[in-house]
Amino acid sequence: MTDERWTGASTPYIESGQGDVWGKEAAGQGRTGTQRILKAEEVAPPQDIASALDLPSGEAAVMRQRLILLDGCPIELANSYWPAAIAAGTPLASTGKIRGGTVSLLAELGYRPGTVAEDVHTRPPTREEAEALQLTDNREWVLVLTRTISTADGQPYEVSVMVSPGRIGRLHYSMKVD
Repeated sequence: MTDERWTGASTPYIESGQGDVWGKEAAGQGRTGTQRILKAEEVAPPQDIASALDLPSGEAAVMRQRLILLDGCPIELANSYWPAAIAAGTPLASTGKIRGGTVSLLAELGYRPGTVAEDVHTRPPTREEAEALQLTDNREWVLVLTRTISTADGQPYEVSVMVSPGRIGRLHYSMKVD
């Protein structure tokens, strides 16, 4: 991920039955990819997230925050949001590992991707992001990828905001959703 020769694809991250995609991707490069669940809770989502999920004003979402590590070093802080009507009372709302992964659980709940929209931009990090990603240069910006997944009939059910150090280098996307 921090090597220009490393090119990944987004498709495995949205297909059910894939298990630990990040661990497999890193292992394919002879590296170790892990993640820590920092928190999972019901929240009033930020307005842009609520809007992307088509949540009425004041409706809650479940947020799950993960720190993504490569060879033990933090490379991404990821917050995923689901409407509470979908995620409350499921493993998405807890900090434990999810058997088969989040995508498989959502598929079991009847939520499969039909469309995926991604937005990428850069900005200065928040204090929380700088600490989590161990950014020591206060001039370093972060790369923010926001992924919104909707069902085939257009119902958005997940928004993930993934923040990485700007030095990550290169992103490449290849996606096919059947």
